[in-house]
Formats: sequence, C-alpha cells, structure tokens
Amino acid sequence: MSKIHVEGLRTIVCLHSLFLSPAMFARLKEDVGERATVITPTFPGQAERLDEPTDTVTVDDCVRGVLLTLDGLEVKRFSIVAQSMGADVAVRIAARHPDRVERMVLMGASARAEPPEQRAAFASSADEVSRNGFGPGLADFFMGVLFGASTLADPAQAPMLADVRAQLGRLPPNFVHAARGVVERESAVDLLPLVRAPTLVVSGIEDLARPPSWSDELFDGIPDCQLWRLKRVGHSPALEAPSLVNPRIIDFLRIAA
Repeated sequence: MSKIHVEGLRTIVCLHSLFLSPAMFARLKEDVGERATVITPTFPGQAERLDEPTDTVTVDDCVRGVLLTLDGLEVKRFSIVAQSMGADVAVRIAARHPDRVERMVLMGASARAEPPEQRAAFASSADEVSRNGFGPGLADFFMGVLFGASTLADPAQAPMLADVRAQLGRLPPNFVHAARGVVERESAVDLLPLVRAPTLVVSGIEDLARPPSWSDELFDGIPDCQLWRLKRVGHSPALEAPSLVNPRIIDFLRIAA
C-alpha cells in the first residue's frame, strides 16, 4: 500500500481489479502528484499478499480490510477510484458508510452477481488456476477479458499489454482464493440507492466482462450519478486510455490545480 496519509490534503483511495495490482494506478498517482493523498490498498490474495489466504477471499473480506487500513491511517473522509473488482468493494463501502465517501469513480464496473453462464466459465478457469497456475491459454483468455479488441490490436499498447501478460504468467495456484471471491460475489444492486456520494461511471463500449448495459444499471440506481461511455475501450479504462480518463477523474474529484 502507498502513500502515507497527509493531513489536510484530499484523500483518494484507489481500489484495483482482480489480476491487476495497485500498480495499475501508477499513472493516475503521477498525474495527481502532490495535490492529494493517494492510498492504494492491496486486496488479500493478490500482488504482495498472494500467500496470505487459505480460503476464498470474499468481497466483504476486502471491504473490511480496506476500512481497517483507512482507520489505521485515521482517514475519516475519502474519495474512491475503483475498477472492476475494486468497484465491487467501492459500492459496498459507499452504500454502508455514506458519511465517509465524498465522491466516487467506478470503471469497468457493475453491482450484479456474475451471471450463471459467465460464472460457470470463470469458475472453470479458477479450477484450472488452482491446479496449474496460469498457463499461456488462460493468459490469452483473460487478456481478452481485461482489454477491448481495439486495445489488443493497437501497436502503441504493446508495452502495457506485455507487462500485464507477464503479471498473469506469474500468478500461482494460490491466486484462486481471490478469483473465487469475485466469481462468487453476491449482487449489490439493492445497495445502489443508498450511495450518497456523487459518482462517475466510466464504461468501455468494448467491455465484455461487464458490458455497457451493466453500467446503465449503476447509472439508474445511484441517485447522483454521471455515465461516461468510451469508444475503443474495454474493461480497463485506467490502463487503456489514461491520457483521456485521468484528467476527467481529477476534475470530477475536484482536485485543485
């Protein structure tokens, strides 16, 4: 986790995707600079915490962990920037602790449980991970989940894609505990009306994992919500289009110039 909380600065908590560590927000942290405190917790069973769990890490486990981290830093009020799995956690925090969340940005997000057909496919992949870790076939499959077709075909994106593919290739069988928690998550659609924080939902047209219709549900359910739909972007706007997305995030979070 980084950074250390600085009293008096606006605090942004960045919550990462499954597969993608807090490093996915490196460009956003650079763009924010010293204008705000950026805190990037790592969920159990991922990145430097891969070896911690011995059983499924639920979304609620992650909610509790993030709140404990913030309490330890004595952070009372904060904004959230979250993607995919991170958004699952963010919605629950914002709905259950509306007095603590100032503003929220959700990318590649939904509040749904995994649909049965996708749940079966992802569960099968999780079983394979538990047996053998990540082989080339699984890496190919999940690259298509994480990124839109336009990104995968863009030569300018090759370094970023190669880095993510390398991260996938290093995931050990123990990663299955984090993956199963996401696959088996319960719906949070009924929590959406409880969110009081002004929210920006960023949705890629090419997002196959959490398609645009799912972001419509967030837009309809959260009382104060804006929806921003991006062409030629898939499930990971923070990585696919940072030069477009980050200025909008910074503006929405009202970070002073």
